[in-house]
Amino acid sequence: MKNSIAERVYDFLKNYPPFNILKEDDLLEISQQVSIVYLEKGDTLFKKGDAFNEYFYMVRNGAITSFHTNNNNVQEIVNISDAGDIFGVRPLIAKENYKLTATANEESIVYAIPIDAFQSVTSNNASVYKFLITAFATNAYDPYTAEETGKIFADYIPSTSQDVVSFQTANYTKNPITCDFKSSLKDAAIKMSTYKIGCIIVVDEDIKPVGIITNSDIKNKIATGLFPIETPVSNIMSSPVITNKKDLTVADGQLQMIKHNIGHLCITKDGTVNSKLIGVLTHHDVLVTLGNNPSVILKEIKRAKRSKKLRTARLKANTLLKNYLEQNIPISHIIKIISQINDAVTIRAIELAIKKMPTPPPVAFSWMSIGSQGRKEQLLFTDQDNAIVFQDVQKENYPETQAYFLELAKLVTKSLNKIGFEYCEADMMASNIEWCKSITEWKLQFENWILNPDEKAILLASIFFDYNCVYGDETLVDELSNTIYKTLSKTSLFFKFLGRDALKNPPPLGFFKQFLVEESGEQKDLFNIKSRALMPLIDAARLLILSNNIKGINNTSERFQKLAEIEPNNKELYESGAYAFKALLKFKTKQGLLHNNSGKFIELETLTKEEKLKLRRCFKPIQEIQETLKMRFDLKNFM
Repeated sequence: MKNSIAERVYDFLKNYPPFNILKEDDLLEISQQVSIVYLEKGDTLFKKGDAFNEYFYMVRNGAITSFHTNNNNVQEIVNISDAGDIFGVRPLIAKENYKLTATANEESIVYAIPIDAFQSVTSNNASVYKFLITAFATNAYDPYTAEETGKIFADYIPSTSQDVVSFQTANYTKNPITCDFKSSLKDAAIKMSTYKIGCIIVVDEDIKPVGIITNSDIKNKIATGLFPIETPVSNIMSSPVITNKKDLTVADGQLQMIKHNIGHLCITKDGTVNSKLIGVLTHHDVLVTLGNNPSVILKEIKRAKRSKKLRTARLKANTLLKNYLEQNIPISHIIKIISQINDAVTIRAIELAIKKMPTPPPVAFSWMSIGSQGRKEQLLFTDQDNAIVFQDVQKENYPETQAYFLELAKLVTKSLNKIGFEYCEADMMASNIEWCKSITEWKLQFENWILNPDEKAILLASIFFDYNCVYGDETLVDELSNTIYKTLSKTSLFFKFLGRDALKNPPPLGFFKQFLVEESGEQKDLFNIKSRALMPLIDAARLLILSNNIKGINNTSERFQKLAEIEPNNKELYESGAYAFKALLKFKTKQGLLHNNSGKFIELETLTKEEKLKLRRCFKPIQEIQETLKMRFDLKNFM
């Protein structure tokens, strides 16, 4: 039995980054030197302006609030660190006095990790370094942003998005405006005025950066009469400049600006002052990039008071999505972030709609997203699919109660439409009386679909089986789920119908390995990646997860991953299904962003040979999974 304090510290640290990527011996060595700090609620660990010490910290239990006190003596929270979060890393990264105050939000235990011991075992570990840079840069107080917007730069960023945002490559200005080091300040100022820029880079004859002049330099050194307007730029420029290479991350860029107390980084060919200038990164560039992160977007959504503001925030998510795809961020991570944003938009639309209603909701209800949003796979703007389930009421009160929720749904769907989610052409929306019912009516509806399957029932069930409670009373949705699974246990015929439906689209390649394209209509000769590639996987995963009586997993790739876990004999097949789905969804999303549409239909001639090969590779598991369905549900004579 483990009794030593060091071993208990080790057992905790090993579960959290960056310690979870260290070797066992190295982590144990650090653990032996960790100090344990107990804090009562309100106790302060360090204050703004305190000299840095030899430790950085991790929360063991409780919560630590980091805050900045502005010029008006108002405390502004920068971050709240929970169990497993590191904080106070400025001494480790920048060797500077603390710029934030850290106070216990509640009774807390904190591990003080000695910097020397940590660095001795991580000095050559790039992954550890990148994590720490991210933790520092995304939670640091940035004076430039405070000056510009009057706000704290880095609000609390959920762990699901923190690394993603900071590891994006910084979007710097290419081909910046420059002046020769022999130029006069007047010539440089005229250039700045002509191009409407706030700084100009001074370069030598080889286009190497030797200095920088900003509006502040002109204000402080020329307008005050310190130098004449005709003075050479070399007299007032800031020199030497701070440089970096073109592939620096947002976190690296912000760190450099904080460390050197500057607002501009010169980007050169090899990252040094001895090579050609190719760009400039400003603190505004960093602000724009980090302003387009999930944390900021979610805050905008929660504060929005009109649909127009919600649309603006949701459009930022499209920019975020594009950046993530360009940075090759894992699609599973992207899905979670965009789904969180979509749900937040829906929640806010409902909250605003309730405020417009003459009275609060008469009974508890739940707003359900169905289809792609219900599966948390909706990355681009698509049409909306939703439903309402409300608490049972007396028979005489039913019409009035249903009318209330129909009116509420009309307000919500109208708002979602303004935001960018089109009305569903098939009217699969909560504003349709068919999809706005009491819990009992919904139970009867699903029981009927399951026990009396026909083509229409299977079509509707396939859509409504993928639902997710976005707002309201989750117990209503749980109750509905329990009824569905209880009813499924009474029949096997329903699975056969679902199986037949899952096979309605054959594998996407024909006999001669050619893509199967649309044969008529407006989409003639186009490849429908949704119906021919994504839907066969979606339908198969749904059927298999239902038949295995597994609740609470709606996402297609996660369904396949769960199937791989419970069916070891088919692990490879299901894992390939999960991979194929994610790859196809990523491909569809990229096409949609490229052509400003849903990405559903693809003109094959526009694809490169490599892209076609990648698509074909994704098609392989579709055929194998469909063969599995035929055998498992005995569908050969049921087609």
